[in-house]
Amino acid sequence: MKLNEKVRRKLMVAVIIMIAFITLLFAIWVIISPGTIRKYKGENSLSEKFVMDINGAPNGFFINSVDTDNPILLLVSSGPGTDDYVFTDKYKDMKLEEDFTVVYWDYRSMGIAYDKDYDTAKITLENLLNDAHEVTEYLKNRFSKDKIYIMGFSGGSHIALKAVQKYPNDYYAYIGMAQVVTDSDEQTKLMYDYMKEVFTSRDDKASLKKLEKYVEVTDENVKMTADWADLVYLLHKAGGGTIKDKTELEGIVLPIIFCKCYTVSEKINYIKAMKMYRTTPLNAELADFDYRKDIPSLDIPAYFISGEYDYNCPWELVEDYAKKLDTPDKRFYLIPDAAHSPLWENPEKTCEILRQIKEKNSK
Repeated sequence: MKLNEKVRRKLMVAVIIMIAFITLLFAIWVIISPGTIRKYKGENSLSEKFVMDINGAPNGFFINSVDTDNPILLLVSSGPGTDDYVFTDKYKDMKLEEDFTVVYWDYRSMGIAYDKDYDTAKITLENLLNDAHEVTEYLKNRFSKDKIYIMGFSGGSHIALKAVQKYPNDYYAYIGMAQVVTDSDEQTKLMYDYMKEVFTSRDDKASLKKLEKYVEVTDENVKMTADWADLVYLLHKAGGGTIKDKTELEGIVLPIIFCKCYTVSEKINYIKAMKMYRTTPLNAELADFDYRKDIPSLDIPAYFISGEYDYNCPWELVEDYAKKLDTPDKRFYLIPDAAHSPLWENPEKTCEILRQIKEKNSK
């Protein structure tokens, strides 16, 4: 009995210590998560974070501008369903707001606009394109602009590219960063070849074994036998993922946990929204595409920016699309020392390119 009593007391002490430790960690997490964004001192500067109703759905916005007289750049978030302001929060050298009024758009019920009760059946391509048009009209009216720039990042380039096709008069130019081009076997083969070369050079037999399990390659075809998320996880290990040479934990999860731009509840909702977007009609609508055939021309200039190590959206496919696209002006830029997120990985080079695009088209 005495022994059991001692054991119980030790267990109680251990539980109390564990609870106290978890409480302390949570308190620290709350302190480092104030939900604040970049601030500026200029008279004509702007720093805003807000949620507003667009076409009956909650939409979130982060706006950064050193001078609101500058042209507007609407950044359509990746995923679809992943807020990207977390990278602007982390990578302080990215100063695009010195040349543009940068608007980061969290489309319906994602990011800071997440609503657990929102009807996911309404998250369709048609609704998002209508939202994009309304957001553009709002920005043009608010900042007294005739046109704006639009940049689609990764999965967000589905929406941005189609918005430009449907509403060309709204925009000076289209910018595709880590542009999605096709979900065909051609993409899978490029990913496979890149990872095989990297893992072979490292003599990483374990990763090679996983790769051969995830992708079956024969002389006739290429077949992905694993979930897309498994293949992308392996791609991060090979250095061709979101951030060059960083795993998903280092490149995505930790920046979300430690960023200042979201409160704790917003960070939790961030993850919930990402999961929710995988169950929407949008997923099926964005399958089986090849924009080289589906959107062979645009009525406005189009520019494409890819990292030289990007095999999430392989840069070779983006370059090929840029060559084939019929448009008034176009160019493909390959950014050194960058993978899937060149704006934040190599901000000096990428921002210079965006500055040149602005100077060429803002007339």
